[in-house]
Amino acid sequence: MKLFNIHKIPDPVLFEKAKEVSMPLSEEKRQMILDMVEYLKISQDDEMAKKYNIRPGVGIAAPQIGVSERFYAIYFNYDEKTYEYGLVNPKIISTSIKKAYLETGEGCLSVPQDVPGYVYRYYKVTIKAFDVVSNKDVTLKLTGYPAIVFQHEYDHLDGILYTDRINKKDPFLVDPAAIAL
Repeated sequence: MKLFNIHKIPDPVLFEKAKEVSMPLSEEKRQMILDMVEYLKISQDDEMAKKYNIRPGVGIAAPQIGVSERFYAIYFNYDEKTYEYGLVNPKIISTSIKKAYLETGEGCLSVPQDVPGYVYRYYKVTIKAFDVVSNKDVTLKLTGYPAIVFQHEYDHLDGILYTDRINKKDPFLVDPAAIAL
């Protein structure tokens, strides 16, 4: 098991646009991404998280471990499905018009103090990428909470934090057309 040093604001790596990853992947890069998935699994185990003093997370992007490249790991269970991916060079190829937001707000391993407010994201997204976990190209059609998680991590690759998406004047401004999750 590899413990990562999570880079936190105001670290400049979090605000850079990450560069594409050269393919095929090196064995070292492939293992790093698999280690990121494993880190997320461990972070969600209360006993292990306490033992290693790590915050629970459902996603982690390369810039958060100090690597300015376009890859991220996802691990969570939702609606009786396990989402376990290590996506390399992901691209959002389509989105819904409809937006959604989490009523509880978003959090981030790189933002030590949670910032309250609503973050509006697309309710549905389709993402293409190479997935290290399955070792193949994938096209993922995501809706609701999973779509929000994948977009949150995708933003990290463009140097955007969830706090950048909160309305500064009225953090809890409700868009009546958006779906509250």
